[in-house]
Amino acid sequence: MSREKETFSYTYSAKEQAEIRAIRKKYAPAEEESPLQRIRRLDASVGNKARVIALTLGVIGALILGFGMSLALSELADFFGLTREMGMLIGIPVALPGIALICLAYPVYNRVLQKEKARVAPEILRLTEEWMK
Repeated sequence: MSREKETFSYTYSAKEQAEIRAIRKKYAPAEEESPLQRIRRLDASVGNKARVIALTLGVIGALILGFGMSLALSELADFFGLTREMGMLIGIPVALPGIALICLAYPVYNRVLQKEKARVAPEILRLTEEWMK
């Protein structure tokens, strides 16, 4: 009597295979970046840096403005031991730099965007020249 080898075969579902590929990709050696991928990455980096700086300025400005207005218009002055009038006199000048930072966010965005474009332009032009040949 001969015994046949019993084997067990299992195939993973599409979702599990996608997860396995994603994990494998993390540990596989890095592939060399194509010129098109490099162009896309450089182009995205220009806008990202400008956006982060402008948003940071805007958020800091909004926080300063909010603190000054809270000091002037709410019971926050009482918390610091000030009268309402003193809270108003201190809160308004505290809020003004916040307004200035908020107003500066867009011009700073444009300035950083222009500088980053000028910095990255030679590399993008060189890569696009190679790509279009």
